[in-house]
Amino acid sequence: MLALIAGRGSLPAEIIASQEAQGLPRPMVCALAGHLPDGAAPELSFRIEHLGSLLIRLGEAGVTDVCLCGAIDRPVIDPAALDRDTLPLVPLFQEALAKGDDGALRLVMQIFEQTGFTIRGADELVGDLTQPAGVPTKAQPEARHRADAAAGARALVEMGAADLGQASVIKDGVILAREDDAGTDAMLATFHPRYEPPLLTRDLLEVGLDQLSQWVRTWFDAAQPQAPAPNSAPGAVLFKAPKPDQDRRADLPTIGPATAMHAAEGGFDGIIIEAGGVMVLDLPRVVAILDAMGMFLWIKERGA
Repeated sequence: MLALIAGRGSLPAEIIASQEAQGLPRPMVCALAGHLPDGAAPELSFRIEHLGSLLIRLGEAGVTDVCLCGAIDRPVIDPAALDRDTLPLVPLFQEALAKGDDGALRLVMQIFEQTGFTIRGADELVGDLTQPAGVPTKAQPEARHRADAAAGARALVEMGAADLGQASVIKDGVILAREDDAGTDAMLATFHPRYEPPLLTRDLLEVGLDQLSQWVRTWFDAAQPQAPAPNSAPGAVLFKAPKPDQDRRADLPTIGPATAMHAAEGGFDGIIIEAGGVMVLDLPRVVAILDAMGMFLWIKERGA
């Protein structure tokens, strides 16, 4: 039996839909408190201070495999809230909190594996989440964007050494921003125009692609007269890829319709991701948004 250790976003729901489409049982959804996934009601919610008890409950429920999926914030552990079954894990918690993102995730996966669970990657469970090399959008990257891709790859090596971040914003080969603990959306928000965008609801995401494209164009055109953000960078690109030597069973970088929207708000030329290394949630909508904005999605082979 599969359990999803779920965070925010639509990835847990994507996994559930894929499993059910294959005639497999619905995975058990276990959401970290304060990080409810979209469209995937959890069977239980847990606190990190009760991780030991969660492991016992998963074993009693017949769970054999787990997948860590969805976005989570680095937790703040309340020592007073630790339960008896979690106290033996305190030294590992202390070690994890002293590490960067990937190091902390490795220790969390180690805890699950030592308890007897098999770790499954989201891209393993949903076969078409990562994409082969190519440019699925109408717009194509220009020669100058190769310098941006090369700069993004160099920045990724530096971020990997610091075990922090998987994305950067580049223009004309110059790094304008690097992802930190706040995440990709927070980084992109610094490039947004100074206006309050309309709330992007699930209802809007459910409309047809033609309607969505028209809505995006109308929204963007209406925003143009507004004052630009201090860091506004028309012509920049978002670069996102796994860190070197990253364990790809968890925290594989992800983009989706919201990412495309944020990049469009910043006036970017496009998005560059690594082929086979970045999960794309709802690729048709991502492409529709980028096509509506005249932007490209370049799915690039590492090193190419």
